Order: sequence, then structure tokens, then C-alpha cells
Amino acid sequence: MKKIFLFMTIFTYMAVASGYSSSISHISTDIKKRMIKGKSWKRGCPVGLKDLRYLKMSYKDFNGKTRKGEMIVHKDVAKGVTQIFEELYDMDYPIYKMRLVSDYRGSDWQSIEAGNTSALNCRSITGNSKKWSNHAYGKAIDINPIENPYISRKGHISHKASHKYRKRVHNSSRGAGDKAMLLKNDRATQIFEDFGWNWGGDWRSIKDYQHFEYKKKKTYKKAKSTDNSNLF
Repeated sequence: MKKIFLFMTIFTYMAVASGYSSSISHISTDIKKRMIKGKSWKRGCPVGLKDLRYLKMSYKDFNGKTRKGEMIVHKDVAKGVTQIFEELYDMDYPIYKMRLVSDYRGSDWQSIEAGNTSALNCRSITGNSKKWSNHAYGKAIDINPIENPYISRKGHISHKASHKYRKRVHNSSRGAGDKAMLLKNDRATQIFEDFGWNWGGDWRSIKDYQHFEYKKKKTYKKAKSTDNSNLF
């Protein structure tokens, strides 16, 4: 009994010392209700609830304060996503907000307008209502969408707050917003790519700088000793 207590004490200390924590769980009844009421999932979506996972993860906001965010992804990428966000946390990459799209009634527009980082949303791809988005499969993440806008083939940016980020060059005078901006050779972008995610900033005809999607099977890196992700 003493050994068990000692182990738990050490484990808790390590998690607190790092500042980062995460958890992975099945979709509970309460989360299911939020998803349906919030129009981010419904019967007929390409992935059933049993194949989705609810994540809670630490992140640092634009003021450097540690907060707890939430996200829903496919079970196949859940562990890797918690590891990606641990690395982002450790490098002090700022995230403005991390809430379920359900909190925005499933509206991609409203979620982006709020600067929200999110994943699952049962919707079609932009510009093609007959094809499911990778967000509908829980295998796409949009991160800091204001600082990393979607730019159409004609160069249109829908959200006014994103206009100052059209020019993709770091400018420290923009503070946390500049740190949140993703460029090709940035460490934050490379972290996603290291885990097998493709970046929308590499697309040719359009640019979706906020967007990462999982495209290939990859053996995830060994979790750090401070990782306390768990599956209920």
C-alpha cells in the first residue's frame, strides 16, 4: 500500500511540474447531448460515436496562462493529438481558445470568428457539399484560425480580423498573434508533420493555414514521462 501511495505521489508531482496534462475518454452521454444539440454530430455522419474520443488538454493562452481545452477526434489519432499538444505546450506555442464546435452550434464560421481551435465537425468540405470534410471523420484540426486564415483561389479572406495575417511573415510587434501564426519551417508546423499530419498551408490552389489533417499511419513517438493521458 505504501508503494502504491508513493507511486501516485510521484506521478502527480511530475504532471504538475510540467504544467501539462491530458485525458482521453469515450463519448459520454453528456458529451453526446452537447454534440447533437450543438449540431456538430448527428446520425448519418461518417464516423459513429464509438470511434470518437473526447480529449481534455492543457494549453497556454495568448497571455501565457495555462488553461484546459477540449477537443473531439477519431480514436486512431487521439493519443498522438495529446502528444502534439504537449509539445506545443512545452514550446510555449499560444492558443487563443480550445472548445468544441458544438458551443458554436456547429458553425465553422462562428468558431473561426471566435478564434477557436477545434477538430470534429460533421460537415462537408468547403466548396463541395457532396463530400465529407476530414473534420467529419475527426481527423482534421484547425488551430488559431484568425492568425492562420483560409485564403480562397481568388485570394479572398472571409474574416476581417485575419486580414493583417495575409502576409505570411513573422512580425514580433503583433505579440502572441505573431507566435500563433504558422509558417512552413516553424517548429509548431513541423510537430504536426512529425506525427503524420499534412498542412493546408502547403496546398497549391488555396491556402488553409489553420488546417492540419491526418493522412498516413505513423507510429507515435514515445510519450514523455510527464504524460498522464488515460482512456476511460
